[in-house]
Amino acid sequence: MSIDIIQLGMIDYDESLNLQKRLFDLKQAKLVNDILLLLEHPPVITFGRRANVNNVLATRQQLETAGIKTYFTDRGGDVTYHGPGQIIGYTIFDLDNHEKDIRAFVRKLESVFVQLLDSRYKISASSNASYPGVWVQDEKILSIGLSIKHYITMHGFAFNVNTNLDHFSLIVPCGIKGKKVTSLSRQLGYTLDLSIVAEQTAQEFCKVFDAECIVYGKNRISEMNLLNTS
Repeated sequence: MSIDIIQLGMIDYDESLNLQKRLFDLKQAKLVNDILLLLEHPPVITFGRRANVNNVLATRQQLETAGIKTYFTDRGGDVTYHGPGQIIGYTIFDLDNHEKDIRAFVRKLESVFVQLLDSRYKISASSNASYPGVWVQDEKILSIGLSIKHYITMHGFAFNVNTNLDHFSLIVPCGIKGKKVTSLSRQLGYTLDLSIVAEQTAQEFCKVFDAECIVYGKNRISEMNLLNTS
């Protein structure tokens, strides 16, 4: 099995969503390998299919003052925040290659980060049967929200590395009341080089998915003529 991993750097949410849709069409036509997009977003709050708008605690004016945009999406889950310092991974995967098992796919996504945190940073993390994602004790460090059509996935995960955790106070993260979020930098007490953590993420991803991976830069999307097109 082959996975193409494409490092995009900072990219607007709407631009990444357009890119995912184009890659989805190519994947459905079996014209590309499974693809993992690794990137960052400017500050944005997104609403999943089951989102409760009351889980946004800030006013529109407060969001505008903070420079945070909002988007309604077709991913699973409730309300979440994306922003600089967060490693976001969008998975354009054909579950035909993964036993058509959605739950097993989510467990693998969780395992990537449980293993990464343990092997690279000696941080004990775990999944939670009630809430998709990865937790360090009772604080969430990784969120997962997927969209699946015809067994092809879109959207994916958000890993808090150097994320501004104050922005999570503007929402009820993932609609889970009484739970906190954390980040890798908070756990370690220092700011990390995001490019190094992204590289580690790619390496652990390939191990967990037992895949042969090729890592590309943003120019790969330009070569495919998919970015900034209508």
